[in-house]
Amino acid sequence: MRSERETNEAIERYGDTVRRLCMLHLKNEADTQDIFQTVFLKYLLHTADFESREHEKAWFIRVTINACRDVLRSVFRRRTVSLEEIRELPASEGEGGEVLRAVLSLPPKYREVVYLHYYEGYTAPEIGGILGRNVNTVYTDLTRAREKLRTMLGGEADG
Repeated sequence: MRSERETNEAIERYGDTVRRLCMLHLKNEADTQDIFQTVFLKYLLHTADFESREHEKAWFIRVTINACRDVLRSVFRRRTVSLEEIRELPASEGEGGEVLRAVLSLPPKYREVVYLHYYEGYTAPEIGGILGRNVNTVYTDLTRAREKLRTMLGGEADG
């Protein structure tokens, strides 16, 4: 079991990443808080050492994504609709809100690779390792996600 100090340091380092991943998948604050606590409880109880900070960060990303998927697969979740899904983002958010809506409307497999690539700065081979996918599949998913976003946002085909 890890010490309170180690856990607090991990929350400081990876808390934002865990929260953003949860919001990306779950799209509501209540579930995000639940998964946040679950992920850091697993970290507290996890006894194995990490090879590096990058290995530790990848562990957090993988555990967070798996926990989010578990919530999304639950029977209770399939029978409810969150208030956030009902509300639309305000039009006053401008282009940033439009891009966010477009990214959030992507299928999960595209949303994940877009987030990890553009927001966390991972390369396709690194994303493949984190998500357990073939590197070429990651490249394909990124290409298809960009094309879907371009279509949704009314961008030109060549740029």
